[in-house]
Amino acid sequence: MIKKRVGVLISGRGSNMRALVEASRQNDYPAEILFVGSNNPEAAGLAFAEAHGISIAVVDHRNFASREAFDGALHRELTRHNLDIICCAGFMRIMTSVLIKPWS
Repeated sequence: MIKKRVGVLISGRGSNMRALVEASRQNDYPAEILFVGSNNPEAAGLAFAEAHGISIAVVDHRNFASREAFDGALHRELTRHNLDIICCAGFMRIMTSVLIKPWS
């Protein structure tokens, strides 16, 4: 089975992301979690992902003048990882078409 390459977006503890990572360890699970990104540099879930060998990145929304600028930066980070799917697992940001359209 060819597994989908998945990036997970979180904003906090990452409990939903943890469940996805655990599920992805099953041989018949159709995806592998390759990247975890957050808008919050203090998100506890980042440490879990990193400890499990998953690439992480923070794109802090407070560093951008608009939602669109933030979404553009997040999109550029996501594309660096050659992902098939993005999963929002407790990601607490309203997304604009700048991020949604390329991943729809």
